[in-house]
This record gives sequence, C-alpha cells and structure tokens, in this order.
Amino acid sequence: MIRFEDVSVTYEGAAEPSVRGVGFEVPEGELALLVGPSGVGKSTVLGAVSGLVPHFTGGTLRGRVTVAGRDTRTHKPRELADVVGTVGQDPVAHFVTDTVEDELAYGMESLGLAPAVMRRRVEETLDLLGLAGLRNRPIATLSGGQRQRVAIGSVLTPHPRVLVLDEPTSALDPAAAEEVLAVLQRLVHDLGTTILMAEHRLERVLHYADRVVLLPAPGEPPVVGTPPEVMAVSPVFPPVVDLGRLAGWSPLPLTVRDARRRAGDLKERLAASAAGGTPSNAAAGPSGLVAPPNSRLRSNPGGPPSRRSRISDQSPAPLRGATAPATDSPAAGTADSRAGEGAPTRQRQPGPRGLRAVVPLGRLPFRFRPRPAPTPESSQSPLVADVRSLSIRRDHITALRHIDLTLTPGETLALMGRNGAGKSTLLGSLVGLLPPTTGSVTVGGVTPHRTAPPDLVRRVGLVPQEPRDLLYADTVAEECAAADRDARAEPGTCRTLVSTLLPGITDDTHPRDLSEGQCLALALAVVLTARPPLLLLDEPTRGLDYAAKARLVTVLRGLAAEGHAIVLATHDVELAAEIAHRVVLLAEGEVIADGPTAQIVVSSPSFAPQVTKILAPQQWLTVAEVREALA
Repeated sequence: MIRFEDVSVTYEGAAEPSVRGVGFEVPEGELALLVGPSGVGKSTVLGAVSGLVPHFTGGTLRGRVTVAGRDTRTHKPRELADVVGTVGQDPVAHFVTDTVEDELAYGMESLGLAPAVMRRRVEETLDLLGLAGLRNRPIATLSGGQRQRVAIGSVLTPHPRVLVLDEPTSALDPAAAEEVLAVLQRLVHDLGTTILMAEHRLERVLHYADRVVLLPAPGEPPVVGTPPEVMAVSPVFPPVVDLGRLAGWSPLPLTVRDARRRAGDLKERLAASAAGGTPSNAAAGPSGLVAPPNSRLRSNPGGPPSRRSRISDQSPAPLRGATAPATDSPAAGTADSRAGEGAPTRQRQPGPRGLRAVVPLGRLPFRFRPRPAPTPESSQSPLVADVRSLSIRRDHITALRHIDLTLTPGETLALMGRNGAGKSTLLGSLVGLLPPTTGSVTVGGVTPHRTAPPDLVRRVGLVPQEPRDLLYADTVAEECAAADRDARAEPGTCRTLVSTLLPGITDDTHPRDLSEGQCLALALAVVLTARPPLLLLDEPTRGLDYAAKARLVTVLRGLAAEGHAIVLATHDVELAAEIAHRVVLLAEGEVIADGPTAQIVVSSPSFAPQVTKILAPQQWLTVAEVREALA
C-alpha cells in the first residue's frame, strides 16, 4: 500500500539531504511505527506519503514514493486526499472550521459525500473518540488533548485507506491515548486500513505495531523489522525494553504484561539487594518528612494539601513573555480517576525533631540514590508562589473554584490529570493571564495579572504547549538577542543556553525550520534567560525523544538544585516519575490527590510508570533506580 524506493529529500539551501536511501514497504492492513531520535527526518518521510513533500514544503525528492499505486511525485496532495488522511504534530494548523462537528464534516464535504452519509459518520466518530459532549464546542475553547482528538477524528470521517499520523498521542492523557490507539487498531484489523505513525512515546504504541521502521541517524538508511528485532538495536526505546535489556531477557518484552511474567528473578535479586543492608533507624526526608533512609516517599513542601477545586481552561491570545497555554475544560471525560483509594494500611514512623511521615505497611526499603529534593531548611524559605481560595469565572463558567496551592524554592511539581482537567488554567493563573474572580495569586511577592511584563518575566516564565508561540524572529540569533533584551540579561546569555539545550543549531537557522523538540528547547532557553524563580512548562516533552528528554531532565534538576521552583503540566508519567518531588492530580476540575510522587503514582493504575507496574508490589519508579540497586 505504501512503498518507498531509494528516497532522498533535500530541502532548499540544505547542504545534505534530510533523509537518504529510504526504502521500505507497508502492506495493506498493517500499522507501521516510524521511530528514531529527534531531527532524523521522520516528519519528512510522513510528508512524502501525503504529497506535502515536496509539493508544499519545496525541496527535491529523488527516488519514488507510491501510495495505493499513485506516485506522489506526479500526484499533488489534493489528488491523494481520497486515499490518504494526515494529522501533523500541530493540531491547530490542521483546523479549517470553528466548531467540532463542522470540522469532522469538512473533509467529507470536500469529497462531495452525501449528507446522510456525512451525518452517520460524524456520529460514529464522535462516539469512537469520546467527543460527543464537545459536538458544538468552539475549537478555540478546547484543551490541547481535545484538539488532538478532533484532528484525528477529522481524518477518520472520510474513511481513507491510508492514515499518516505524526505524534498522535503527544497531547493525550494515558486513558485517552489508549482509547485512540484502540480505535486505530480496530481500523487496521477490521477495515484493513494502513497506518504509518511516528511517535516518541514508544511505551504507548510499540505493542500495537506490526513492523517498525527505524531512522537511526540523519542521512542513514532505515532499519526495518518486527518490534522485538528493531528494539534490540534501536537507540530509542521505552522503559520496558530498557528494563529487559538490563535483566538480559530475550526476546525483549514489549508490554508490561510480558515483562511481569519474566520479572520473578529480578524481583528476588532486588529483594536480596535491599535485605543486605537495611538500616534500623529512620532519617529526615525532604521538606521535613521522615521515612526510612531508602524510602521512595516524596515530600509535599510548602504547606498542606490543596483543597478540592474545580478547574477549566479558557485562555486569551498569546503574548510574548506571557504566552497563553492551550485551554482545558471539565467537559473532557467522565471517568473517576481518584488516586489513592484502596491503598494499603499505613502506619506513622517517628524521626528526629518530632517529624513524622506516612509510610505504607510492608514497604521494602530498597537502596537507591534519592532524587534531589528541597531540604527541611529550604521549606522555611519565602514561598515562590501562593494561591489562596482562587476562583475564576469566565463566560458564565466557573473555571476555577477555591484553589489552594503553595510552591517552595527547589520544588518540582507535576500537575497531572486527564485532558480538560484544568492543568493549563492553573498555569495561566500563575503567569497572570487569567485574573482571579475571587481569591488571590501571589508569585514572588507580586500579583501576576497586575504586574508589568518586564518585571513579571524575572519572576515567572511559561513554556506553553505550542512553543512556537514564543518565537517570532527570523533566525535563532535574532531570537536570542530579543530574549536578552527582554530579560535585561548580558548579551549572549540566551545563546549559551541554546548551545547547552540544542547543540549543533546554527545562528542563521529559522525557528520555523526546527522540529518540535528543537522548538521546545529554543523556547525554554528564551524563558530561562531571565532566570525566573518559578518555571512553568505545559507538556514539555511533546516531540522529544528519550535522549532529548534526558537532557531536559538534567537541566531541570540543575535549576531545582539552584532553588528554582518548577511546575510541569504533563501526561508523561515517566517524566513525573523521573523528576517530580510532588504530584497534584486533577479530575473534572477538582484536585483529587496532592502528595509525594511515589505515593500518588504507585496508587494510580493510569499514571503509574511502566517499571512500577512491572515490579509491583515492590515500589520502584525508574530503570535508573533498578540499575543502581543491582550495581
């Protein structure tokens, strides 16, 4: 159905081809997963299937790409529209109409389908993707994840024979991602649809793939094979594969279920390692909480747990230095995601200075290097942010209701929940985009929405879901110079940060030519130029491969160690497990859990990382911890 024959693509002005020697075939009725590090040309390969490369992007395509027998060199995108449906990395760029229902119908109208057929397919798609409650909603009011589902639905309604999807689950919460992938699998199995998908979050999609196409490095030919074959040599791999490599399992597991079946010996080794040197006394943990010296408990510094609150997102247009995040709405989803219910009985263990911590009974005190966390002394420092009884009412909707939240220096907080739970609204209130109706928000001693932008950017910085909203200059050098001026920083400050986060990018590169991951790194450098004490990131790992994510984690850990408070609104459970001291879970506008990372994610089947699921009931979060315990 899809055939690449020795394809190379060279863009105008580029010294080397973006992709070279690409040759593979995807038969009808298969799901092929396109993987590789950021910047190796995955989006270029996908664009060649739909005809966007080179007809829309420009450049020179050598070789041959055929889809259902049609040569994309001689067939323009409009001549392939009845065969190929495409969803790019940026759903907003995909939309043509204003409301959800109109967007789902637009593609069928363009193909001249009968109204009765259009009505039936719209209803089917609304039900398939859980969009029925959003039928009449303006697209501008949807959260990032809701927009992504609408974009996917708009290409499903014309019933194309081929689907091309670029990061289709990047903005989806874990439950919504599973629903969307289940729909795609049903299309493959039941209708014979052919799917070519690029995705960085391999832990979500790898076990759905019939074959994997790996682009190992820029300009190198692809490696094609079954998922276990390719994962054995791939430079990018999910935690379940990483754990399988560490344990020496062959073939490598692709799912949590496969790994759990083989994990018995590994659990025994970890238990034996822990039993070899368990101290008998408890020591003070982060922020004054006390736990056994090797406990995985995380602190909740800066005050008591937040009261329940109702949150939804309604954001104004973006501005430089205070960019509006994508909106969330309580309308997304109805499932109860309360965390911590049914948790094992806990007992309190005393420690020095009369401090106490809640510790699950039967917990094994495994050895590991504790995650850097705020110290008890740092928790006594002035608050970086203080939200009290915050309520926001806009357009006859109570968007926020009685939110209480505090943030202390050096604290990293992961804000999690399903699409539309209200994560972006909370970030918007902290950066001053959404003024309170009642209550108060204080950041660095000032009220954000009443503070002038030049002063505010030195107190709080936001990297939005769409990092390109922060970038408006024609070159990376101009972007960095503008950031230095806006932050009143020394010339060259931003460029130094870019070199750290984004090695190899030249000054004359246009920001719009960067990949999603590269744009994120540049936007992060722009925000960090002012060194704000509070850093807010909305879905910061969209478009990042595992190596780029590791670099981001290193940078954020360094900032936290210097005293910066960090809030991550994310659906990336692996990121939260890796870096967060504390997790706040939102559901339908309410705070349903607020506490140490280990407590919250372990008790949640939706937000637990792969390693936690595989090694349960032992409570590990990351492969790095397991590797260190076995060393």
